[in-house]
Amino acid sequence: MRVLVRPAGSPPLRCRTNARVSSLAGVLGASRSPDSIKRLTLVATILGSGIALLDATVVNVALPTIQRNLGGGLAGQQWVSNAYLLTLGSLILVGGSLGDVFGERRIFAIGVGGFGLASVLCAAAPTIGFLIAFRALQGVAGALLTPASLAVIVATFREEERGPAIGTWTAFGAVAGVLGPLGGGLLLNIASWRWIFLINVPFVIVCIGLILTVVPRSDRVRTGRRVDYGGALLCALALGGPVFALIEQPRLGWASPAVAGPLIAGVALFALFLVYESRHPDPMLPLQLFRRRNFSAGNVETLAMYAGLSILFFFLTLFLQQVAGYSPLQSGLATLPVTVVMFFLSRLFGTLADRHGPRLYMGVGPMVAAGGLLLFQRVGIKADYVTEILPPLVIFSVGLSMTVAPLTAAVLAGADEDQAGIASGVNNAIARVAGLLGVAALGAVVAAQFTSSLDHRLAGTPLSPPGRRAVAEAKRLTLGRPSVAGVPRPEAVAIAHAADQASLHSFRIGMGIAGGLVFLGGAIGAAGIRNPRRRVLAARCPAGQLVGGNPDAAGCHAPDGAGRAELAAASTDGAA
Repeated sequence: MRVLVRPAGSPPLRCRTNARVSSLAGVLGASRSPDSIKRLTLVATILGSGIALLDATVVNVALPTIQRNLGGGLAGQQWVSNAYLLTLGSLILVGGSLGDVFGERRIFAIGVGGFGLASVLCAAAPTIGFLIAFRALQGVAGALLTPASLAVIVATFREEERGPAIGTWTAFGAVAGVLGPLGGGLLLNIASWRWIFLINVPFVIVCIGLILTVVPRSDRVRTGRRVDYGGALLCALALGGPVFALIEQPRLGWASPAVAGPLIAGVALFALFLVYESRHPDPMLPLQLFRRRNFSAGNVETLAMYAGLSILFFFLTLFLQQVAGYSPLQSGLATLPVTVVMFFLSRLFGTLADRHGPRLYMGVGPMVAAGGLLLFQRVGIKADYVTEILPPLVIFSVGLSMTVAPLTAAVLAGADEDQAGIASGVNNAIARVAGLLGVAALGAVVAAQFTSSLDHRLAGTPLSPPGRRAVAEAKRLTLGRPSVAGVPRPEAVAIAHAADQASLHSFRIGMGIAGGLVFLGGAIGAAGIRNPRRRVLAARCPAGQLVGGNPDAAGCHAPDGAGRAELAAASTDGAA
């Protein structure tokens, strides 16, 4: 999840790279060469952005453990995930603007330091409410360090050096994506969930040390940009209202003013946000980009595809641990095939899309992924991994691999070269917002289905006061079996069985809806995308908006030697 944000219509970034690096080498002493400074700067950017990615994947695995310790039920688990995404998705574009105005090195340092401080606060959170608030602070810090990390690479490396540097940065991001669920699951097996946040601190200290000692200071002439603080505030409030309503609706009901009010206010604020952005001289969201067919269609598909992806990882993790009885480590291992398949296939499908155009893969890929999600209808209570979990995940992964690189390339090609940075930033922000809204909306559906199914299965069963309390606990938890301690045995058996079946039913409904959403994204891609005129190599965007940036967003539009060979091969094969 990384992006360089540049103002729409601005000229490419101009950096005095050699002078800056050579000057810094002189200050640090002859023992540290300019190449060494560049390598250490790259290490700093990998550490900074890797911390954010690692933390995001670890927290999902820890949600059931956090719920058992701090309570909060499904709503609390959603907020722990969504508080981070809310501030990250709302502020990531303005975070890029801050880097342009105040210098990417300074904003990167503030973002990394803020992320470390917020991680310590999360680890010390005494209640679920405090943890949610501190997760929101992590999102603010992530919105600063995420765009700044790529901006530091662009400011430090010459254009012909950026491709390999960004490739290395992206590859280590993929490693962080793999290590997150595995390391998190292992850590949860031997220590408290609080350590998943404290583990960030040593990496933050090392990263801050590198930023202060080796990352070159920016000497770019400031362009007089104005940071769109008003747009950022309106965006956060506009997203926060509906998210609050969707998460709290199962507890309060649609008729509650505490649900209807934020929902209506959020919609009104979103309309106001669009009007404000259309009139702002330097908006964080340039609406004129959406006049481009491929850019608009690609971002709608991004919304559907990444919402389905977030729904899968969020609810599958809860189901495997809370219903099927998997350990945190087992649930982390369960999703590993998605990363492995993407690692081997994304570049292949990107190359094929370069030869034949992205439209075919943007249409077929989500439909294949949707087929994988629909196969979760076969899952049972015990969730046998080899026969019931692995096949759907592999099929979903193949469809995802077919989609992400062509989708990113098509969106970038839908904008002019001098708008590639902001186009990538918008697409990245929409991918985060998709996860935010997808988990919030489907959480309301899953909770409603669970409650309805549980009530239906227990209809006619006499319940004692302890039994009624256990049922109420089950409805707060959702996707899981409540404690039946103190409940008479016949009632306890009936409640546990009903909760298991209601969990299975609601999980299947959720995966079915996610599959339909992803399929809709494919239909939009097939109908709305036109193979672009401006060539952006999909093979160089293998992670889409999941992990890495790409040379085009970093201003490297003219292919390097490898890029020219890829472009020539793609053109030749396409002509053939």
